[in-house]
Amino acid sequence: MGATQDTLLYTIEKSIKKKADLFEHSFSAYAVRSMLASLYLGLGIVISLYTADKLNHVAEGLGKFSYGLMFGWGLLMILYMNAELGTSNMLYMTVGYYRRRLNFLKAAKILWTCILFNLIGGIIFAYLLSLTGPFQDLPHNSYLFESAVTKLSKSTLQIFIEGIFANIVVNVAVLVSMRMKDDAGKILAIIFIIFIFAYLGFEHVIANFPFFTLAYFASNGTIAGMDFGSVMHNLTFALLGN
Repeated sequence: MGATQDTLLYTIEKSIKKKADLFEHSFSAYAVRSMLASLYLGLGIVISLYTADKLNHVAEGLGKFSYGLMFGWGLLMILYMNAELGTSNMLYMTVGYYRRRLNFLKAAKILWTCILFNLIGGIIFAYLLSLTGPFQDLPHNSYLFESAVTKLSKSTLQIFIEGIFANIVVNVAVLVSMRMKDDAGKILAIIFIIFIFAYLGFEHVIANFPFFTLAYFASNGTIAGMDFGSVMHNLTFALLGN
């Protein structure tokens, strides 16, 4: 067990060093990788939403199940394509500071830069995805619009607590994937672990960047209760929870 733990810590610290070196020597590459994380996450979200709408016509509740099952493909693309995701970097930067591999200022700069470009990428790519066929003329009871209303109606405490659990699940998936050598096993582990938070509807701030952008543009801004204040309320306390 000790050897396995040491190997995991070595892998984490190696990843932290790579992230810090990329940030220091090629800021533009780090920014692009952060934006691409939102693209991959956005693709996972749109296929989850699309299948949910289709399968809800088959049986009530089946759409929610498929949404949870498909969501993990976004994180899978992020991990395999070496993109920079803010919520997993919350883990890396905390470990980096705790183990004195990074000072506080450097860790904070890397993390907040990642989150900023996740946001920029989320807005850009979600807007472009809103122009694709599946998101034209969605009915008012689509899974996307109903989910947006649900998210915006949550209380501050609920968003905060769900944010905590969402990031626990995401980082468990990241850590489990580090300990698995077989790609097939790694894929299955990530998909089914991420299913937990996606199916339960927990709040993931980076995923909410493209989600709310897509919902806004696909609905032409007509979702009840969706305004700048309500979206910022969700994002702020999801971020703090994460």
